Amino acid sequence: MRRFLRHPVRLVPFGFLAAILLGTGLLMLPAATSTHRFTPLSTALFTATSAVSVTGMAINDTPNYWNGFGLVMITVLTQVGGLGILTGAALVGLAVSRRLGLRNRLLVQAETVEFGIGDVGWLLVRIAGTVLACEAVMTAILTGRLWWTYDYPPGRALWYGVFHAVQAFNNGGFALYSDGLRGFARDPWISLPLALGAIVGGLGFPALFEAVRRWRRPGTWQIATKLTVWGTVVLLGAGFVYLLFAEWGNPRTLGTYDVAGTALAAFAQVALSRTGGFDVIGVAQLSQVSYLLLIVLMFIGGGSASTAGGIKVSTFFLLAFVMWAELRGEPDVTVGRRRVAESSQRQALTVALLSVALVATGTLGVVLLTPGVRYYQALFEVTSAFSTTGLTIGLVQQLPEPGVYLMTLLMYIGRVGPLTLGSAIALNTRRRLYRYPKEQPIVG
Repeated sequence: MRRFLRHPVRLVPFGFLAAILLGTGLLMLPAATSTHRFTPLSTALFTATSAVSVTGMAINDTPNYWNGFGLVMITVLTQVGGLGILTGAALVGLAVSRRLGLRNRLLVQAETVEFGIGDVGWLLVRIAGTVLACEAVMTAILTGRLWWTYDYPPGRALWYGVFHAVQAFNNGGFALYSDGLRGFARDPWISLPLALGAIVGGLGFPALFEAVRRWRRPGTWQIATKLTVWGTVVLLGAGFVYLLFAEWGNPRTLGTYDVAGTALAAFAQVALSRTGGFDVIGVAQLSQVSYLLLIVLMFIGGGSASTAGGIKVSTFFLLAFVMWAELRGEPDVTVGRRRVAESSQRQALTVALLSVALVATGTLGVVLLTPGVRYYQALFEVTSAFSTTGLTIGLVQQLPEPGVYLMTLLMYIGRVGPLTLGSAIALNTRRRLYRYPKEQPIVG
């Protein structure tokens, strides 16, 4: 117990677990379903985990299986999960900063100029205020569009606006439509706010705060902010072009749209495939070459200390800079005239390789548990669960009960794993007073 009190961030996984168990109990009640029957444990546990981990993957038809109470609970669990992720990440950062010496802590504070040492309350209030403000703007846009254009009654329009705004900003993927958001693929007043909300929520508060404060001087951004912001731009641009050409002639997805509708739907799907989780164009009908794109986007995910999952944009592009420096024979890895610490390079490599191992193990498990499934289908579903994206091609609804529990475990690990691993690595970092002789083994 003393270890947990000494490092409170280690309580974060237990906080998520407590929220999941509480949500599971409430979702099992007959009052949560449209048929007023008890929900099986596997279904309630899967749904609660999907909501708290802001995944949005479902093994049933969400708008028809759950009634108003159940949908409200899913919304609350998603909001709690999203805020819990952000506050947990804030605690990690503060705990790590306190492990630094006073001189280094002052240097960090002077560099970020975001919050003073110990300003925990102000930081958490700022995070919560940013989340609620963004969700309020999205809710207003969605509510007005559904009310004025689609003739929704005001109360229903507001409920749909709130639900989808919370899901989008927290990078969840639950929808109140059985076909996802396919009915709004060419409506910019619906798809764009949700896509932009998922992008902002997926940047992470350190990158978001600094980018907003220093938007006129991007050259002064920290390395993490540069990697996150510019990496997001690269992934969105490259993914948009790839999906546009891959699905241009596919009559089951983008082939029947006009040019403007095709571009809008392709951008929205790419933006929401980086852990947003909404299905815009019919993911199950994509060509196989497009699955590779979505798997890569889901695995990379969003920014650090954000509601997004995956190995994180900064991790992916930091490893790219490491490889580029090695190919050029550079002694140091530099990003924007800043040298990257070797410890950060090792941490990025550790997170990436462990994530690859977990996805590979999960894929093998799904293949063994589900006869007749194809490997690329299993890889897609497992990557979606581990990266807390929530996109599905329909396989998750066909899994046997052991497969459902496996996917539930993957969502939990994918949500708390990187946060716990990052804090454990940072908090356990220590210096030795001696070093062993160096030897350079043959690689390759």
